[in-house]
Amino acid sequence: MDHFIYKDGVLHAEDVSVAEIAAEVGTPFYVYSSATLARHFRVFDEALHGMDHLVCYAVKANSNVAVLKVLGDLGAGMDVVSVGEYLRAKAAGVPGERIVFSGIGKTRGEMRMVLQGGIRQFNVESEPELAVLNAVAMELGVKAPITLRINPDVDAKTHAKIATGKSDNKFGIPIAQSRRVYAEAGQMDGIEVVGVDVHIGSQLIDLEPFRAAFLKVRELTEQLREDGHNIHRLDLGGGLGIPYARSNEAPPLPMDYGQVIRETVGDLGCEIEIEPGRLVAGNAGIMVTSVIYNKAGEGRDFLIVDAAMNDLIRPAMYEAHHDIIPVIEPDVGVEPKLMDIVGPVCETGDTFAKMRAMPPIQDGGLVAFRSAGAYGAVMSSEYNTRPMIPEVLVNGDQFAVIRERPSYDEMINRDKLPTWL
Repeated sequence: MDHFIYKDGVLHAEDVSVAEIAAEVGTPFYVYSSATLARHFRVFDEALHGMDHLVCYAVKANSNVAVLKVLGDLGAGMDVVSVGEYLRAKAAGVPGERIVFSGIGKTRGEMRMVLQGGIRQFNVESEPELAVLNAVAMELGVKAPITLRINPDVDAKTHAKIATGKSDNKFGIPIAQSRRVYAEAGQMDGIEVVGVDVHIGSQLIDLEPFRAAFLKVRELTEQLREDGHNIHRLDLGGGLGIPYARSNEAPPLPMDYGQVIRETVGDLGCEIEIEPGRLVAGNAGIMVTSVIYNKAGEGRDFLIVDAAMNDLIRPAMYEAHHDIIPVIEPDVGVEPKLMDIVGPVCETGDTFAKMRAMPPIQDGGLVAFRSAGAYGAVMSSEYNTRPMIPEVLVNGDQFAVIRERPSYDEMINRDKLPTWL
């Protein structure tokens, strides 16, 4: 469920007309619903009711500080993969004890900054990282709380570019080597072992890969306890998918996901951490764009819009589907037409949809890309010297710009000419 619905023939974000936002802000832009963000966080929190747990929002899905503030104020923890994301979480008021630091390439500088600023745990991805973290912690005279991210060699059955739990993926420590690495960690003066971490991929639409991975975590936890480790925290990652196409079969519900957790590891007496991102933010946001031209081609017609692949790269990168709807509700009985929906970037890859059935939309009309709240703005760029598009947050009948569109002067003035030119 989201809070983007037609009212009196106009698409609204909660109680605000999307057309009104477009008139004030200009297109293209992203708009997020506070109510949807809150609802999606709460369904995860409720799914683990009765268990000691922390829902750590995956900041990489949407890292705007206002979005983090909405979730942090509800009690969410944060899963970060860079110091930049860590500082964003802190700027949103989330304390270090609710922040988990993941990612395979943590540097000494990042480790030092995070240890000094406060952190719940590091999810360590490799033996070299473990050794460096130990050294940095000893230099600072502290102990770094850690889990080891184990790679369970489980096929998540998702897009190859977002699968992370197979043996040929770059993530984690092979499960067959994990007891040895835990033994090494247990001997390090700068390390405190607190738990086990696993994350097998993103946009999963089947619960069985989760069940398979969690059962392996259970077995490993029992073995590690036999080895003398105080395993009291299980970070089970995120990855639950969302329905990008309204006609597709819906992915599992968070409550069903929570039941799998209960059945597999719920009796181990561990605090449970989960790291949802896409399901919290994805359907909490849309991207709104204007039609520049209707163009007739040879056997194919094009709807050319003012958003482009640099604003929303998922279709170009992942062949991803987004439902695309007009902001002004079409009249009943209007015949749709098959159109390619494309942007103005000078690449054929700047195509959002091919042969998509769309009602007639005149030049200057508005269309909205659904399910754009995750991995939209955070993956955008200034390719073709196109300004990063604004982000807007709605709360009831209020809206505010939470990231401004830069001017061309601001963009160009970031470049510096060397003295010899």
